[in-house]
Amino acid sequence: MSMSAKIKYILNIRNIKITDFAKQIGTSQSNFSNKLKRDNFTEKELREIAEALNCDYDAVFTLRDTGQKV
Repeated sequence: MSMSAKIKYILNIRNIKITDFAKQIGTSQSNFSNKLKRDNFTEKELREIAEALNCDYDAVFTLRDTGQKV
């Protein structure tokens, strides 16, 4: 699942409209919608979005052969 799909899913769960959420995080609806379309978020933005959505964001790499998380 793409990061944009995850964000849209959480917005839906939280019953938050994209327009309202964009205002909440201090950006325009068109800018946020474009980022969703391009699935183009920095890790800093993802952490800010997670905070605004009352979520934890954990970026990890998991080695496929050992299951080790890095």
